[in-house]
Amino acid sequence: MARTFQDRRVLITGGAGGIGRALTLAFARQGAQVFFVDVDETGGRETAVAAGGNCRFILGDITEKDVLQRVFDIVSAGGKLDILVNNACVSRGGILSGCTYEDFNYVLRLGVTAPYMLASLFRDHFAAGASIVNISSSRHLMSQADTESYTAAKGGIAALTHALSVSLRGVARVNSISPGWIETGGWHHGEAGFAPDYTPGDKLQHPVGRVGRPGDIVGAVFFLCSPAAGFITGQDLVVDGGMTRQMIYHNDMGWSYDPEQQ
Repeated sequence: MARTFQDRRVLITGGAGGIGRALTLAFARQGAQVFFVDVDETGGRETAVAAGGNCRFILGDITEKDVLQRVFDIVSAGGKLDILVNNACVSRGGILSGCTYEDFNYVLRLGVTAPYMLASLFRDHFAAGASIVNISSSRHLMSQADTESYTAAKGGIAALTHALSVSLRGVARVNSISPGWIETGGWHHGEAGFAPDYTPGDKLQHPVGRVGRPGDIVGAVFFLCSPAAGFITGQDLVVDGGMTRQMIYHNDMGWSYDPEQQ
């Protein structure tokens, strides 16, 4: 397999687990020089070991200004940045579970403010042909109840993507990916041997017939960061197995709605 990203310098936020871990390992195996930042010290160290010698783990919470500055100082000290993947985000619930002012704004700082600040810090330190990929979510298009903190952050990062793509023209291409249901079990510290147990409905509610895997997002990120996507910027790529395109009606496709269950 050709190493498209050999010697490219890559920064990934939230790289210690889940999709972020998959991205960290995949870029490292491509021969990239990978930096990743996370609050999970144990998971981060495990990921760095698994990635091999060409990978550096930075422990810290990117909702803090001094951590963002430290990340910039470490990465920029060795040269310009080729790829920035803004992946880190969490949910702290929503209006039904009493998500507080502090909780809501923490999620926004993590999922929207930090990506903006990293783009700003690296603005003059991107390499020629640089690419930013923001990990949004299909939840910026549709919602479950009590998800306001996460949904707002994902909506924010999707909108920030097209704004940055215009402001950073000639500096970096900026795109986002909106994953649907991606099974990340087994991609976190302490989850070795995890085996998903899907129902037939879990699989068949996706037109492709299966639940997503972290590798599906890795492939999308690789594409958007490659020369093959050189004419693509400001776009959001939905990677959800077609789930957001499947219309759902009561008593259709084996699905029924019982309002008494609400």
